[in-house]
Amino acid sequence: MDSKTLCLGALILGDASGYEIKKLFEEGPFSYFHQTSFGSIYPALGKLTEEGLVTCDEFEQDGRPDKKVYSLTDAGRAAFKTALRGTPARDKIRSESLYMLFFADLMESDHLRDVYDGYLAGFRYNVEHLNGLSPDGVSRSRLFVRGFGKAFYVAALNYLEDNKHLLLPEDDRPGAKGEKS
Repeated sequence: MDSKTLCLGALILGDASGYEIKKLFEEGPFSYFHQTSFGSIYPALGKLTEEGLVTCDEFEQDGRPDKKVYSLTDAGRAAFKTALRGTPARDKIRSESLYMLFFADLMESDHLRDVYDGYLAGFRYNVEHLNGLSPDGVSRSRLFVRGFGKAFYVAALNYLEDNKHLLLPEDDRPGAKGEKS
């Protein structure tokens, strides 16, 4: 999806500044399945404003630049609904950890272990976080996406744990070097 559509979707949730939109993709409801940058958000908001799909109100702040808060117009809501009729692009997993693990044979074993453990910890954190969210007042479609995310993270955790032996050196495996498992 293009940045304009991502911003429209964020504004469906309520009025927001560019910073608040970015937070939705960093640690909010979109953080588990999409990303965008300030370099994409602000130009998109400018174009959406020019096209009459959002409005912008500026609020003074002491000692800081004015805060611009964007609101969805009826035309913006209609444009977002139209965008939702499109065919989504095929999903891709973007992961620096997986990229590094692809080259595990070139990594020092201590660093490899750290990357692996960090990757595993990230999935554990995501599962725990999702488990801690209340379903109260959450729409069925959002519960569906949340459940999918949890299933994805649990499957990734299981794979990482079940296949650690394919990645880490032999001396890291249970039973290696005469140890009993």
